[in-house]
Amino acid sequence: MLSTWVALVAAMSRDQVALLRQETVDMFYHGYDNYMNIAFPEDELQPVACAPLARDTEHPENIVLNDVLGNYSLTLIDSLSTLAILASSPSDYNGKAKAQRSFGEGVALLVEHYGDGSKGPAGEGIRARGFDVDSKVQVFETVIRGVGGLVSAHLFAIGELPSPGGRKDAVRTLWRDGFQYDGQLLRLAHDLASRLLPAFHTHTGLPYPRVNLRYGIPFYFNSPLWQDLEEGQCEATKTGSPEITETCSAGAGSLVLEFTTLSRLTGDARFEQLAKRAFWEVWSRRSGIGLIGAGIDAESGLWSGPITGIGAGIDSFFEYALKSHILLSGSGVPTAETQSEEESWQDDPNAFLRALTDEENSADAFLSTWRDAHFAIKRHLYRDVHHPHYINAHINTGSPQALWIDSLGAYYPGLLTLSGELDEAIETSLLYTALWTRYSALPERWSTRDGRVEGGLGWWPGRPEFIESNYHLYRATRDPWYLYVGEMVLRDIKRRCWTRCGWAGLQDVRTGELTDRMESFFLGETAKYLFLLFDEGHPLNSLDAPFVFTTEGHPLLIPRSARGRVRHEPGPGSARDDVCQAPPVSIPLSVSATAARRDVFHAASFTKLHLMPDRSNLESPLVEYAHDHPSINLGDLQSPTNYTFYPWTLPRNFIPSDGTSSKLGVRTTLDIQFPAVTPNILVGQQTLTQVAEGIAIHSLEGVRLGMVLEEGASNGGSAFRIYSIGNFALGRDEKVFIKREVLGNVADPYFARVRDAAMLDLVVDPREEGGSNGTDTSSQGDMSPDDVIHIPPDDLKLAQSMPDVLNSLLQQLSFGLRDASPAPPTPTDRAKDTRPYQRIPAAAATGTGAAAMPDGVEADEARGQEAAGLPWRRIYMGDEACTGKLPQEAASEHDVIVLQRGGCSFSRKLASIPSFAPSRRSVRLVVVVSFEARDGEVEIRPLLDEVQRTPGGLARREPLPMVLVGGGARTWRLLGGARAVGVRRQWVVRSQGTVVGNLIVV
Repeated sequence: MLSTWVALVAAMSRDQVALLRQETVDMFYHGYDNYMNIAFPEDELQPVACAPLARDTEHPENIVLNDVLGNYSLTLIDSLSTLAILASSPSDYNGKAKAQRSFGEGVALLVEHYGDGSKGPAGEGIRARGFDVDSKVQVFETVIRGVGGLVSAHLFAIGELPSPGGRKDAVRTLWRDGFQYDGQLLRLAHDLASRLLPAFHTHTGLPYPRVNLRYGIPFYFNSPLWQDLEEGQCEATKTGSPEITETCSAGAGSLVLEFTTLSRLTGDARFEQLAKRAFWEVWSRRSGIGLIGAGIDAESGLWSGPITGIGAGIDSFFEYALKSHILLSGSGVPTAETQSEEESWQDDPNAFLRALTDEENSADAFLSTWRDAHFAIKRHLYRDVHHPHYINAHINTGSPQALWIDSLGAYYPGLLTLSGELDEAIETSLLYTALWTRYSALPERWSTRDGRVEGGLGWWPGRPEFIESNYHLYRATRDPWYLYVGEMVLRDIKRRCWTRCGWAGLQDVRTGELTDRMESFFLGETAKYLFLLFDEGHPLNSLDAPFVFTTEGHPLLIPRSARGRVRHEPGPGSARDDVCQAPPVSIPLSVSATAARRDVFHAASFTKLHLMPDRSNLESPLVEYAHDHPSINLGDLQSPTNYTFYPWTLPRNFIPSDGTSSKLGVRTTLDIQFPAVTPNILVGQQTLTQVAEGIAIHSLEGVRLGMVLEEGASNGGSAFRIYSIGNFALGRDEKVFIKREVLGNVADPYFARVRDAAMLDLVVDPREEGGSNGTDTSSQGDMSPDDVIHIPPDDLKLAQSMPDVLNSLLQQLSFGLRDASPAPPTPTDRAKDTRPYQRIPAAAATGTGAAAMPDGVEADEARGQEAAGLPWRRIYMGDEACTGKLPQEAASEHDVIVLQRGGCSFSRKLASIPSFAPSRRSVRLVVVVSFEARDGEVEIRPLLDEVQRTPGGLARREPLPMVLVGGGARTWRLLGGARAVGVRRQWVVRSQGTVVGNLIVV
């Protein structure tokens, strides 16, 4: 009771929230009214020059403007859903009636200028018939701003989203001067989207990045659109330089929400199928570690570069993976028919592209994609050093490539919140909040290595991503911390971005220089999310329906009448298996669980907030900081001590008086430099080779290894991981391979080769299929000849990671290590057997009865010595060996005894082996095959908890070494048909007694 009362008293008051809500409304109208009075019907407003901003027709290559500005009143379209949200608020604020009036007038003005979307006379507007304008625009921007804005406004206009008129049946009160709404916005959206369809005429299903709204794609010469299906002749006139065909993962894969909703509302399935196919085409090209690239070529389907991350070029792909699942939840699989009788294949790119499966159309498939993508991001891009953040890495290896974050990546905490990953969302959001506190905005890029703006990219054009995530976090936690973050954002925008004619972006967050452009998304998203943050009772905040905000901030949902019958039953990977994380609980007598987190200072330290001045010391620190943060003044210093406590609007009583910070996340690292015997040696291709799963080292001379100590290794404890070789960075799962001969007798305590006591390889020479092996016949116990099946080596796929790698890489390593000019082959060499040995991972026994491997029996893997390369050729195949004892010859006339796991203890199996006089012909090894281990995996070591005994109960004078192998029937057949068997010891490298986990000795 007391803690609840304290929290209510200390949290932001309703009057204060109402004041911030009103300030947000005023901020919106200052921009919107100036746009309508100065710039409409052009696309955007120049708030400094107080002039319209239109396409740069003199410089068509100016894609910064021309990709977005399509000459169709973009800011009005982008603002309609914000007006609808302002109008549908139950809160009493100054300007609510104006919002209702402005929404109706805005719809009427669009229809007046661009027609009603019909084919008759009413379809002709003052400016154009629909969007029949000569504008080459970017497909992605046009979909998310234009199509998404129109469809969302239509849903508000018909009352499917909270009605601007207050009630669903009161929408008609919005229209004035005889205007009647009958779906004009939806028809205009269909017109605009139809003009984008030529961009989907590619062989890959990935859309071209740009399209002319009037003429289509005459500049993409290789499109199948210009290939006559009957004559096979190109119809396009190839003039000028080829158009760039590179798009991005976000641009190609983030069309599903808008196009699916449009298809469901109009019954035209073309859009939904094209958008989904483009999404799956991007995802199908993910790397082996589950990462996707930023740039991708629409014609070849190849990645344009090797770098990946969570920000620019990729961001909304992950967003649409999860949000497509939400939007499609409860909806049926759409009909596969997309082409009407009136349409030709030129009108519908689906006609020559593969049909989507029911699975690809389902909501569950998108959820599965998000889960897999999030796993890969957390595994390869997430870094928790100093404070959690995400790096930019190589798509195939996960190795670090660039150490910066961008302002677009600030969407990610909001996406994590929607997916239920609340703790990761909060810790990630802290970094962006601290960064905003430092610069009173978010720079486009910020270096996590240097702690400063990266490469001069310091602009902030009014982006909404950080405010969007802050809104979602507040809705999930109700922590007043996020209200104060919103207040900080609002005050900084008003202080830094206001102009007489609107709101300008910041060209440089460090100097406060303005850019003369008010992006349409400032009114369409930034103002919208701030308003919803401060409008607790807005119906959208409690709407019980699968609605989503698009990446442009437009609310969308599929009406019940358009969802269809559900034909796809949720599988084991569906949402019903998920449990969202509960919001953190506040510490008793505290106000904010976020403010009381023990890692709050970590983000402050990471962004160097602790170097900012406080009221008691305003001399040199303030002067030094001014060049990096000139917007700071004495009136802004509102924190209890300095800006280490953030946001700067946070009240003093939110900071626990006895609060403590947890230890900063640092890692133990170790650098090892091997001496260079050869003068001026350079580490290059002669020393290192890129192989399938990492790097092969051919020589240690001059090599420098960087290692980091990590907890939670595969052995359950800690292990070193090599993260760099010289200047080559390695990914988290990359391995380093080195031949044992290269290691030699290195015995340095920081890098010592030691034999692995637990694991070894059972090396098998498989019998040639269908032929005689020419060796002594192996006994098969109770098995019949039909039970022994000889499997071709290519079919034997053992999944244990280390041996699997060894099988595939040993030949590469041998090639890299052999002499550059080998001797020519002799006739004898040509006759030698060159079939590969098969490796089976084996776990050595442990416990009181365990025996060491016999000396001098390690397999010689060099072929060309017939089967003599492997020492044991006589193999006895037994059973579980749990009752009675084996035949005498099993022990005295065979090298290896193979038994089945189960039925009794490992010690009991050994007790079934008869006593024998040790000789060169007697048994040397006992192999137990597990039929439970999957595909060769060995998860345990055989435990021999008592001394080995003979069948008569006497202690065995010569204990037998035992190993356990997996693979079940596959391994059993392989051993039963083997020509010879040997063992190959595994080696590991330890540094100061700790294993180097990703160094594989081969």
